[in-house]
Amino acid sequence: MTADNGGLPQGGDSRAGSELLEVSEPARSGGRPVAALAAGLGALRPLPAGAVRWGTGFWGRRARVNASRSLAAGLARLETSGVLENLRLAAGAADGAYHGKLPFLDTDVYKWLEAVSWQLQQPDAGGWSAEESAEWSARAEEIIALVAAAAAPDGYIDSYTTVVREGERWADMAMGHELYCAGHLIQAGVAHRRATGRTSLFDLARGFADLLVAEFGEGGRRVGYCGHPEVETALVELSRETGNRAYLELAQRFVDLRGGGLLGDRPFGRHYFQDVTPVRESFELHGHAVRALYLAAGVADLYLETGEQALFEALEAQWHDLLRGKAYITGGTGARHRDEAFGDAFELPSDGAYTETCAAIALMQWAWRMLLATGQSQYADVFERVLYNGFLAGVSLDGERYFYVNPLQVRPDSTLGPDGRQEWFSCACCPPNVMRTLASLTHYLATSDAEGIQLHQYADGSVRVEGDGGHGPMGVEVATAYPFDEAVRLTVPAECAGHWTLSLRIPPWARGAARLELDGAVLELDDSDGYARVRRHWRGGEGLVLTLPVRPRLSVADPRVDAVRGCAAVERGPLVYCLEQFDQQVSVDEVRLLGPVYDADPVRIGEFEVPGVALAAESLAVLEKGAVPDGWGYRELGEGSPGAGAGVLLAAVPYFAWANRGYGAMRVWLPLA
Repeated sequence: MTADNGGLPQGGDSRAGSELLEVSEPARSGGRPVAALAAGLGALRPLPAGAVRWGTGFWGRRARVNASRSLAAGLARLETSGVLENLRLAAGAADGAYHGKLPFLDTDVYKWLEAVSWQLQQPDAGGWSAEESAEWSARAEEIIALVAAAAAPDGYIDSYTTVVREGERWADMAMGHELYCAGHLIQAGVAHRRATGRTSLFDLARGFADLLVAEFGEGGRRVGYCGHPEVETALVELSRETGNRAYLELAQRFVDLRGGGLLGDRPFGRHYFQDVTPVRESFELHGHAVRALYLAAGVADLYLETGEQALFEALEAQWHDLLRGKAYITGGTGARHRDEAFGDAFELPSDGAYTETCAAIALMQWAWRMLLATGQSQYADVFERVLYNGFLAGVSLDGERYFYVNPLQVRPDSTLGPDGRQEWFSCACCPPNVMRTLASLTHYLATSDAEGIQLHQYADGSVRVEGDGGHGPMGVEVATAYPFDEAVRLTVPAECAGHWTLSLRIPPWARGAARLELDGAVLELDDSDGYARVRRHWRGGEGLVLTLPVRPRLSVADPRVDAVRGCAAVERGPLVYCLEQFDQQVSVDEVRLLGPVYDADPVRIGEFEVPGVALAAESLAVLEKGAVPDGWGYRELGEGSPGAGAGVLLAAVPYFAWANRGYGAMRVWLPLA
């Protein structure tokens, strides 16, 4: 649905009352990563656990790789890197020096536990047998017991503080990351209880959260906030899980205080920490990209609970600032290596792009919350772009190697950017973040409202939800090879007969060209707001076919993006494509695009076949090297002539699949002839 005023709830007091309501049953949440929202707030509702099931298509395969390979490899890396040993040191169960130099390595354990928890909620999605599920559950409990052993009697847990700082807490609010670590612990605890019904990790998380309320809440012993936002989303979710408004109020307090300069003047400046202006007066995204986007997700959560319009107005302004000139075509964000930060508007260098994988995940989290708040398709559009490109490029197809940085161009013999995919990092925030995102991805595909269900992302599988407002069960079976194929086939099961509305998102590149059939009859399709809606009394057994024009196209950037002016990028459906040197007979640095672009034979990369795209191009080898063979690297316009390679064909592959056959030169943006 598209509610009046964009689906935005009006009014709402930003200073919620302090009364406590304890709700201990895990059923309150329905097993969602984002639980049921405050009454009357939010245009859409997230679906409960088990409502979406993977089939055998693209995302089902990615989920199985994550479950069968990534989680096991991640646990091994947590051990060999010394991260688990740090918890043993904190627990007094080992001797030696702290492993690593960073104060926030505990979060890698918590994100891994969250990933395992979501997978335990739907073991069939990962192909786990009952015995394998029991084994993984036992492994998780072993790690939880280790976390418990490292906890102080008052609930505080942080191995770096315990071992390196000898127990001196809150000594560096800007860079110590204690609240950041606590946030990931809380999210893992909530996920574990929602997935298993057990409270072993949840009790640890809640104990730490209660300490935070005592320390940092209104009238507490301290006034401050974390240099790395993240705990805000966790506290709001804990409030949803328990009904205890004290956690919501603490998240509110952190947001209210931010921008007051309490972190002090640090390297990279206060912009780096989003600590220059109050949140409600911050209308542009700046500073460290992951921090800024996690903060935006937390503020969106707070808005969903309070309905405070000033919060939404700031978020909406930041969103438009992002789209206007601070996001790459892949959905990646962060233009600068030095401080991992957003640059100025339109500062989007391809070879200098930082575009951290965690920033892609943070943007997906923000976009999802904005979608729930408004029901507007633009947020699902961006989620899809990031999901298939900026996010998915961060993990190899075998699920065991990662990119921290995701550039859009790598030159031959370049020393800028990543040095191939890595099994782990000294700052390993990205790998377990990828794991937990893939393990919980079924929760982000569809929603419901009083009218029916909405499909925002297309994946082979099924959707079922118990209706309300007089509806019975609602749902569809989905069969599709999307994003590689244009057909999305949907069947309404017999048990979902009744009067309800099925809403199907039409991506921007397909609007005005999509086709929808019901039992062979073409329906008139109005996708002006980004959704095609079928309102009817379903008898059960109906078949729909949504056809999206998944074919290669050329895209250009805003001309103010100097780095790619005069260039084009190849897209096909939701996928951004790139040239890898591996596939070419000429250097990817010495070609310009003549057009056209068209589908080519599939390219096999590992276990996957990805659709290829062929491009007509002209080699510039003679023009560039012949005109300026040595010395000064510039020439007068018009010098030289096309090289002998004119009219060559180039093969492009999806950006998410690059660097899976070796690491080398690559580029997304191609100069136009």
